[in-house]
Order: sequence, then structure tokens, then C-alpha cells
Amino acid sequence: MGELLARMPATEVLARIRTATPGELLELAGEHDPEHAHEIAAARRLSGWRSRLTARATAPDPLVVARATGARLVAPGDPEWPTQLEALGTAQPYLLWVRGTADLRHSCLESVSVVGARNSTAYGAHVAIGLGADLAERGWAPVSGGAYGIDGSVHRGALAAGGPTVVVLACGVDVVYPRGHAGLFAEVASRGVLISEWPPGWHPRRMQFLIRNRVIAALSRGTVIVEAAARSGAINTARYARDLGRPLMAVPGPVTSEYSEGCHMLLREWAACCVTGIADVLDHVGALSTNATPRPRGPVLPRDELGPISLSVLDAVPARGSAGPAVIATTAGHPIEDTLRSLGLLAAAGFIDHTETGWRLRPHPPSTPDPPSTPDSALHPPSTTHVRTDRTTVDPPQRGGRGGEAAGGGAGPRGGA
Repeated sequence: MGELLARMPATEVLARIRTATPGELLELAGEHDPEHAHEIAAARRLSGWRSRLTARATAPDPLVVARATGARLVAPGDPEWPTQLEALGTAQPYLLWVRGTADLRHSCLESVSVVGARNSTAYGAHVAIGLGADLAERGWAPVSGGAYGIDGSVHRGALAAGGPTVVVLACGVDVVYPRGHAGLFAEVASRGVLISEWPPGWHPRRMQFLIRNRVIAALSRGTVIVEAAARSGAINTARYARDLGRPLMAVPGPVTSEYSEGCHMLLREWAACCVTGIADVLDHVGALSTNATPRPRGPVLPRDELGPISLSVLDAVPARGSAGPAVIATTAGHPIEDTLRSLGLLAAAGFIDHTETGWRLRPHPPSTPDPPSTPDSALHPPSTTHVRTDRTTVDPPQRGGRGGEAAGGGAGPRGGA
């Protein structure tokens, strides 16, 4: 699918999926198959894509469902898009559905993935909660998958410390899975962010968990495995982190525990870094010196390059105290959707901060633009820009230009069969 989208518009890809033969599909993707060796696999892919199109034809419009559940759509090029995902190449998600008050890109600028066993031990849960809290206290956002065990523990640790956390789901952002985490996900949405490649209403399937693991690994500056069996989803995430060239870390455990076998294998055979606490983790992601005493950061985009919508939203953000998106939207005189997009741009550009009670102006910015101390350009080629500046003024894209993409089928998972 990635090769097809790299060669032609999404609408044409959809039309070809509906009509092309397996052999034609391979030719369109640039694969030369004179002996027809790959046609069986191509036929399977076509069958899967067509069945999903049929299912989506009778499903509710995902954009309507998203608005009803407070979710938003973020695509490459949007101010909120985490550009480090470009390291995945053609496996980069086409778009992400996002639910929560935090800005996705801003949260992931300084983040660490922490994953592990669902059936975690008391030892593993203790370590995960501590890492989540310690990361949050130092301004770092833990990224994990929202599952029982280690994932849930690290999310709870971050929330208990008053920080945001990022949950990467294998289902729609409005679907609670596992069901026992309904309260946890509600708290994450109020202070952090839940994301998914799959549209609202989409229920989890087994392969989707393995597919989403690449996003967990690519979003952050490094991955920590707390507990894992020798064959597990956590090891799958570790493989993505290793292949991306990101720091891979593992927490040692009791030699008698099957849930430490995977960690010990990573340390022994994959040259993973042994970590026993937050100092080790931040050392391996290169953050000890920059996070010991975080300094205020000023805007990375000149104010005169902001568009009129973003300027009026910025003027509506209080310098003292804080205000929620609805209050800011009313004061600025713009729809809530446009206001949320502008708030994301302004946060990413360094003008405002998000607090537990809403948005506020960033205090005492330097008189000249000061680049972030840990820019996400460290995670991808320098040619990637943080904020699009190909216009005289910059404003988030309007909602009307997105509907065609969603209706065109871009909401499905990348790489799914």
C-alpha cells in the first residue's frame, strides 16, 4: 500500500484496488514479477483491502463519529504531526486519530517508550510505575500501548506525577480495550493523548497490536523493556526500536522469572543497554544535562509569520492563570475545531503551554527566537521542518480540506492484510 500511495493519489489507489487484478497491482507498485511468483500474496492483499472497503461502506462516517467523541484527525504536514514517524519510510502511518487535551507532537518531542508483559509481576509493576512517574517529573512523556500490566503501570505512574502520557491503541480511540482501563483512558484523555491509526469504532484484531508497535517505537527517543517473555509483543516493539537505530534498553529481573527472559535475551544478544532507574534511561537518550534543570524555551516561529486565526487565538490565551479551549474559542471568535488546531501549532511553536487546568502563555520568553533544546530534528533528517512556512502567514489547515482524505479510505491501518 505504501508503494502505491507513493506513486499515485489516494483516490486513484482506491479506484485501482476496486478494479485491478493481482498482476496489475504488482505492476502499479513497481514490482516486476515475470514468473508470477508474488501474485498469490498480492491476491490476498487485494482480498483483504476489498473486504475492508465493503465493511466501511456501511459504517458511519468516521469524521462524524470523531467529532461526537472529541477526537481529531492529524495528518503528515499538520502542526501536530510527530515528524519522527518519517523514519518509518513507507511504513509511516497515513494519518492518526487523536483524542486528548495534550498536543501530540509537543508531547513526543521528549518521550520514552516503556513497554512490557501484560501478566507483569509485582516487581515489574513497581519498576514501571516508578519510571512513568520519574519521566513525567522531568518533563518527559512515557509512550506505551495501554494494555494491562507494564503498559498500564507506566501510564498510571506518569499521571500520578502530574504529567501527560501517550497511549498508542490497536483500535479506535473511542473503543475501550481492555475494558478494565476505561477509567485510565478517560484520565489520559483529560491530561495526555490517545492515538490510533484505525478510525473511531474500529475494534482490535490480533495483527493490529503488532502493526501499532512500530508507532510506539518510532514516536520516542528510546524504548525501555521492563518485563517480557522471550516471544512477546514487547520484543516485537524492541525489534522496531533496534531497526530504527533508537536506544534500546532493558530492565534486568530475577533469573527465575519467565517474564525476565526477554529482557535478559535483549541484554545478552541484542546489545540492549541495562537500565535500573531514570538516570540510566535519560543517560542513554542523551538527556541528563538538558533535563536536570529545564530552562524556559521561547518561540521557534516569529509572531509575524502566524496567520490571522492563530494570532487571534494567541491573543485569547491568558498570561496569568489558564483557560480551556472552549473559553479561548469564544474569546477569539473561532470554531472550536480551528481553535484546537491553532492551540496545537502555538504549543509546538513555543508560544503557549498546556497545564492541568487549560492553556496559558509561556512565561518570560526570550526576546529572540530560541530553538528547542531537544528538537525532534534529532530523530529524522534535517530537511524536515517543524512548522510549515511555505506561506506568508501560517495557520492550521481547515477542516473542510480533510474530509476527502478520510472518505477516500486513508483511515485504515498501514500494512494490515
